[in-house]
Amino acid sequence: MMQAFAAFAPKQPLAAMVGLGLFASAVPAFADGQLEARYALSLAGVEVGRAEVTVNATDAGYDILGTGRVTGILRAVSSGKGSVAARGGMAAGKSVPRLFVVSARADGKDELIKFAITDNMVKDLDVAPPPKPYPDRVEITDAHLLNVTDPLTGAFVSVPGKVDMLSAAACDRTVPVFDGRQRYDIVLSFERVEDVKIEKGFSGKAVVCQVRYVPVAGHRPTRSTVKYMQENKDMHVWLVPIAGTRLMAPFKVEVATLVGTVLFEATSFKTEAKEKTIPVNAAKP
Repeated sequence: MMQAFAAFAPKQPLAAMVGLGLFASAVPAFADGQLEARYALSLAGVEVGRAEVTVNATDAGYDILGTGRVTGILRAVSSGKGSVAARGGMAAGKSVPRLFVVSARADGKDELIKFAITDNMVKDLDVAPPPKPYPDRVEITDAHLLNVTDPLTGAFVSVPGKVDMLSAAACDRTVPVFDGRQRYDIVLSFERVEDVKIEKGFSGKAVVCQVRYVPVAGHRPTRSTVKYMQENKDMHVWLVPIAGTRLMAPFKVEVATLVGTVLFEATSFKTEAKEKTIPVNAAKP
């Protein structure tokens, strides 16, 4: 799940997105549910970044927009900020990704990843700079670009039907992710339901899922970090329902790494259902 927030993570180039005007008009005017959340990113207990995420969702579709920046001691050695956005539809209660954009700038270097998903296939892929052609990198083929989701959409789990969202139904699944550079599966398995709380803020219940990373293509299997993450059983996500929707949002993500525990945790979490209203210019019955 942490890959979904790569634009915020200190291990990635961070920067401001310049093309987000594309998404500005895409926010639904009459959303079924909305989330406005702020997160802190820490490594080994030391804050290194902050992020803000907004979600608007209806029965017909969703828009997710996030921004992040380097903070704390990391600013002494690196500077940067970034933005990430995803847009998609809803079908039979499931998310249908359509567009993904992430842009970053850090230490004078830019990074851009953009692609569409049409008829279940990744199209119009734009990655700058492109991945370096290392001989041990697993090639990404057209087959790897079929029936996938972008990492941001994949982080917001949809629970179709009328099943209890605060149950194993939120976890037990495999999410096929393509992030523009790599194709991997995120395997979620149910662990428990527990209370979560922000001081002077949100309180409620969250579903805790164990997370497993399964690389498929685009990765370098000989790298120690890839091997470590593939075998890592110390990764968890806390999912909380977005009011008025069947979507679950990450409240907290915890990942053990070679250099300490990475924690991505909400410091503010505001979600509310929105009543459907008829636009003023709508035809009268």
